[in-house]
This record gives sequence, structure tokens and C-alpha cells, in this order.
Amino acid sequence: MTVPPMAAGSRPFPNNVPAGRVLMQGSPGPTGRFGEFGGRFVPESLVPACAELEVAFANAWSDPAFRDELSGLLSSYAGRPTPVTECARLSDVLGVRVLLKREDLCHTGSHKINNVLGQALLTLRMGKKRVIAETGAGQHGVATATAAAAFGLECVVFMGEVDVHRQELNVFRMKLLGAEVRPVSSGSRTLKDAVNEALREWVATVDSTHYCIGSVVGPHPFPWMVRELQSIVGNEAREQCRKVLGGSDPDYVIACVGGGSNAAGTFAGFVGTGAKLVGVEAAGGAAIGRGGIGVVHGMRSRLLQDEDGQVLEAHSVSAGLDYPGVGPEHSQLAAMGRAVYRSVDDEEVLAAFRLLSESEGILPALEPAHAIAWLTREAGKEIPVGSTVLVTLSGRGDKDVDQIVGLLG
Repeated sequence: MTVPPMAAGSRPFPNNVPAGRVLMQGSPGPTGRFGEFGGRFVPESLVPACAELEVAFANAWSDPAFRDELSGLLSSYAGRPTPVTECARLSDVLGVRVLLKREDLCHTGSHKINNVLGQALLTLRMGKKRVIAETGAGQHGVATATAAAAFGLECVVFMGEVDVHRQELNVFRMKLLGAEVRPVSSGSRTLKDAVNEALREWVATVDSTHYCIGSVVGPHPFPWMVRELQSIVGNEAREQCRKVLGGSDPDYVIACVGGGSNAAGTFAGFVGTGAKLVGVEAAGGAAIGRGGIGVVHGMRSRLLQDEDGQVLEAHSVSAGLDYPGVGPEHSQLAAMGRAVYRSVDDEEVLAAFRLLSESEGILPALEPAHAIAWLTREAGKEIPVGSTVLVTLSGRGDKDVDQIVGLLG
């Protein structure tokens, strides 16, 4: 039976929610559950692989040598820490103080490199020589191909044919880096179908291959592992914001949500504070805003589905948010009321892309332009005038320029 969707805007911002009620700072435990969400819904042949990965990551994450090596790579190779940029002109326009966490300045142009470097090190630690990945906007594929080139790993990236067409630049980048890009022609030919094909490939090659998943989705331990690897975004941002704001936290912390890795990483740094957490979905997706509870890609979460439980197609102008589900931890945060999830349409996103570009000289990727769009719409409304707002700019817009030319002219 399909559980009815949560009505948009039905949950107000919470007050004084105890941080300890949200398992965002540790493991979801042996069941891999965030409340009623998560778990491990995979073919029997993949159960040992998931269990092996859970043990391998838990051991690595508690190993100071692994953490030190990853930290060194994030600094010397990925370019961390990324700065927090104050947007004075945009703030004047909106009447709220806007800060951007600049993940667009990472090597490869997005937050994806944080996760991939950790998983690449883990691949070597497990004695495997091949990685596979799915990608929508291409940023995770580029990051995976980059790490594979740096560490001498074989790399195959699955990408829906629709996304191959609208992200030609990133396809070319992946190939330059030595990766094989496999177009996926099934289903909607977008991110959902790329994940399906990557999972099938993992089943067939699990002994030699690590599936380097790109978001906080999939069977346990992926949602937990990816959140931990991305938590550096929120941890850095909180420390940086406190310096800028004289020891205070922002009033609002906003990030776009498809699968939700940049939002999960950002929220991890602020879930224990009084900051209001806002995830912004694409109106044509909005798994939390209008989805029901079901199982997709090995996890129990909120997703778009029909009355028979069949997964529906999502739509977004951004390839990276063109996904019918959401990470299980986001579903739990929404259920508890610790975070709220709003949506914006394509026209609002394109307007926000132009606004940030013209006011601050920063071209956002279409994915974080969703967060800018909601901020633009709600400044002075749901967000009171004078509030301080942190937005995670999860990627840069270079990859989207050809698409934007066709849409904006």
C-alpha cells in the first residue's frame, strides 16, 4: 500500500528538537535504519558485499591512518577547505544576509570529490582494482574518473542517454580521464536508470569491483558512508560561519536535494544547533514533498510511485536532481520535523541562476540554483527580513552553460 505524501509546507520549522534524536553523527546501527527508513533491500548475492563494505568502512573510518591520508588528499588534491563567501549585493536585493559554502571551488567543480576520494581509498584498502559509478549531471562521474586516474583504478560510469546528451562536456571530461562511459537506454534514460544498471553490474562483478555510489542512497552502508564522507562540508561551514558571525550559527541552512548528499553533509554540521535546515527539491521530483514510502535502489525511503508501488519518473531541469527518491536519512529528518523540504520549479531555477551570476559573478550549477531559487522566493516571507542564511553551493555552472544558452538565450 502506498503511504500518502507529506503535504507541501505541512510541517513548520521545529523548535528545540533534541539533537540526540537524530542519528546524524554516527552509524545507523546494524540494521542500517534511520528510524523506519534505510535498510538493505538487495539480491541475496549482494548481501555479503554490503556486509563486507560495512565492516571495511567502519574499520577505515576508525583508523587514524586512513583519516589522515584522506585529510591530506582533501587538502592537497581537492583544495579544501573551501571558503564561505559573503554575498553583499545579493543580500541587499533580498533583505537577508547570504553566505555561500563554496563547494564549486573544489577540484572537479563540486562536492562530489569529497566522497569519491574516500571511497577510492577504501577500494584500494579492500584490494579491489575497479570502480563503477552512476552519474546524472556528470559531476560524480567526473570525480570518480578523476580519483580512478589518480589511483590507477579501472573506471566505468553509467549515465542515462538523456543526461549524456545534456551533459556532453562532462562526458568528454570522463573520457579524457580514462573512464569508460556506458550510456543507459532503458526507462527514462536518466539517473534512476543509471543507478539500476550500476547495481546490475555490481552484482555481476562484485568480487573485483567496488560500486562508488554518488549520493546518500542505496542499501546500507552507502547512505551512512556517503554522509560521513560529506560531513566535512557542514563541519567546515559551521566553524567558518561562527568566525564570520561572531560565534553564532546561521538562522537558516539551505541545500538542494536530489538523492541528497550535499545536503546531508551540510546538515551534519548543523543538526545539533538551532539553525533551521531546509532541503530544496525539484518540483518535478519532490520525493519528500509529494512522494510515498516505498523501496527503491535497495533502500526504504520516500519516493515517487503510483498506486501499485511502481516508481514514477522525476523531472528537473538539472540532471543531478532528476531522481525519484531521496536518501533515507532525509526522510527521517522530515518525519521528525528537524528539517523541512520545499520545492521550486524550472523557471524559478533559471531565474536564480541568472540572479546569482549577475549579482555576485558566481555561476551556480543548476542543482544548487534550486536552493538559491527558494531563498529568492521566500526572503521576507518564510525567511524573515534580517535573517542570516547559509546556502551550500554544491557545484559550479560551467557544465550547464550549453543547456542554459538554449533555455535563456
